[in-house]
Amino acid sequence: MGRRYKLKINHNSEFDLDLAPLLAVMVKLVPVLLISSAFVQMMIIETDLPQIVQQAIEKQEQDPKAAQISIEVNKAEGVKIIITENGQQKVDIVGRNTEKQIDFKLLHSKFVDLKKVYPKIFKVEFNPAADVSYNDVVKVMDEARKARDITVRFPVTDTKTGQETTTDYMFPEIVFANMMDG
Repeated sequence: MGRRYKLKINHNSEFDLDLAPLLAVMVKLVPVLLISSAFVQMMIIETDLPQIVQQAIEKQEQDPKAAQISIEVNKAEGVKIIITENGQQKVDIVGRNTEKQIDFKLLHSKFVDLKKVYPKIFKVEFNPAADVSYNDVVKVMDEARKARDITVRFPVTDTKTGQETTTDYMFPEIVFANMMDG
């Protein structure tokens, strides 16, 4: 029989790590992420609110027991106004008219009535569905922001002086609750 050879393994040897596939993925991934980040934007519409209204909005944000108002818009039902107060929900629906359009006059009157019931609320959550046109989204927001009739005023109390004054703003702080839904 022949001699047996013992296999020698050198455990101290070095090897080259091939990073080319990883770099190829990174070179392709980074531009895609940069381009896609340009399409995901958060927009803020800055409005000049009276200081008293701005203080009332800040006070509402600090009060966890304050009523919450949500507005949901979809093509099938129209506009759904959800008021959450003390753990209970009230739902009011403004449907579509005979031309399959949102009845914006009725919607505005609902917002005016809602503001009269909840005068300390200035912030609402807005949830438009994907099937709602941009034009309808903007119109619903416009109906909620300010009273059309200049004779309609809502009471607001100055937190610093305690003096009560009036404003024509109803719900100027509109927060989109479904921004990342696509």
